[in-house]
Amino acid sequence: MEQSAEILFTLSPSEVLNLKEGINFLRNKEYGKNYIIFKDKHSMRACKNMCKHQGGLFVKDIEDLDGRVVKCSKHNWKLNVCSMKYVNPPDSFEQDELVIEETDDGRLQLLELQPPDPWEIEPRPEESIKPGEVQITYLTHACMELKLGDKKMIFDPWLMGPAFSRGWWLLHEPPSDWLDRICTADLIYISHMHSDHLSYYTLEKVSKKKADIPIYVGNTSRPVFWYLNRSGVTLTNINIVPFGVWQKVNENLRFMILMDGIHPEMDTCIIVEYKGHKILNTVDCTRPNGGRLPKNVDVMMSDFAGGASGFPMTFTGGKYTESWKADFIKTERKKLLNYKANLVKDLQPKVYCPFAGYFTEAHPSDRYIKETNTKISAEELNNTIRKLTTTVSTWTPKPGATLDLARILQDPTDSQAITDPPAKTKIYKDDWGFDIYINAIDASINDEIFKHQTWMQFYFRWAGFQGYDLVVRVIETDEDFNNHPDGYNFLVYFKDLTFPSDRPALVHRYEEVKCRIGVLRHAVKHGLLWDDLYIGYQTRLSRDPDVYHHQFWNHFQIKLPLQPPNWDSFLKDNKSSP
Repeated sequence: MEQSAEILFTLSPSEVLNLKEGINFLRNKEYGKNYIIFKDKHSMRACKNMCKHQGGLFVKDIEDLDGRVVKCSKHNWKLNVCSMKYVNPPDSFEQDELVIEETDDGRLQLLELQPPDPWEIEPRPEESIKPGEVQITYLTHACMELKLGDKKMIFDPWLMGPAFSRGWWLLHEPPSDWLDRICTADLIYISHMHSDHLSYYTLEKVSKKKADIPIYVGNTSRPVFWYLNRSGVTLTNINIVPFGVWQKVNENLRFMILMDGIHPEMDTCIIVEYKGHKILNTVDCTRPNGGRLPKNVDVMMSDFAGGASGFPMTFTGGKYTESWKADFIKTERKKLLNYKANLVKDLQPKVYCPFAGYFTEAHPSDRYIKETNTKISAEELNNTIRKLTTTVSTWTPKPGATLDLARILQDPTDSQAITDPPAKTKIYKDDWGFDIYINAIDASINDEIFKHQTWMQFYFRWAGFQGYDLVVRVIETDEDFNNHPDGYNFLVYFKDLTFPSDRPALVHRYEEVKCRIGVLRHAVKHGLLWDDLYIGYQTRLSRDPDVYHHQFWNHFQIKLPLQPPNWDSFLKDNKSSP
């Protein structure tokens, strides 16, 4: 299939003449899309007015004196449209450029090159399906059970224990027979390595019953199962598949894993096709498949809730007052609600189901986060979708509820198309067994490693991040983020990876990371990614100046070494000097 180009926007000859030197903001009123053209004396460059971070809208940056930089209204990321490189945070993304073509009659067209859609390769016509032939059952959070003829597929099984260390807990009580459901599946798809999708607590239980259950993941640059060998979980049938290639299960069933356009190193989504009927699951992808997705699929499911980040709830000082946080969260949720609803409107699936957002900050120590971190509800999103379009059926699932695809396609009002769990079924969890999991995490506090103050130098040298002008102060705290009596308070200067006793006198960027001692030491000991600290709300952060350090956080959240620190070697070298 050959690559084509789509015309996104056309300027008339008079509009071309009215383009000014520097930055021009343009809007396609018919489709509600925004673009930027940067013009100088010799050339023009163009891009979509959409930040690559989380899809925010760029506006004029009043601090830019050269007229080359725009600022995202969402998180203040800055793009130099002359170079199409982000200057804040530096050395992060590059903006995707549009092609500019001038027509013979003096018009200007903005074009986007369109690679072939991989799901259109070897297309299959839709065949009729019978009631009961294709059924989708919601278990909890992002875990769905798909019955597809005589095959059964499971998405992202997180059904027990916390995620992101001890920060996220399941909102819904999964069906009591969840373990049997998973172990009798023909295949499991795991979208990415975040612990609300790749749950080692859940998989440990599964592996003891069926270690050879087939599991499929995308071929991301950061392996999904990078931690498997040291997790204590034995799984013997993990299949890593290429992106954009149909994986045949049988003559009726196939699936295709696609990468995220913003985080291709880790996030994926999936299309499942049975007898020509497509189910699209975009999971947590910020821009699934770079924004190119199939339209008119039978079922679409995606995350919906927001609030899956430490920002801004865990930030302190400066502008981060309670009123600022409340205003930010309110505005952010409104933007997210509109984005998700309009995406569904554009793609026009026959049925839409919000999932992968049913978590709660249930532990009493995180009461502040739970009260501050307000989320979009599934029903709120579905109500918004119904206001935008009347052609999409919506489903707000309950644990154990089942959607019958044949019935709902034949008649969206069919009362038997969706079967809810029995009336007395427990829907929401009220007991999470906190102590079992938190005690296991806190067991690292008294590990022999941390009796030697040089553990921090050993750890950060293992981490391998340096050459960046940033001083980070790490403070180990108790549950309430007060200094722990047995904790360390130390500095790391990443420019030359030194560990000064006091902040350097020279001008430098500074960030303070307060972290619960058990969580930090557990992550350090096992070489875990810092998502457990940040997305798990286990930190309190302040920075001077108030600038996001993309390189620092990106390294510790994605790029830590695949092999853990060699603590045996460390203890051997330090055995004589506690």
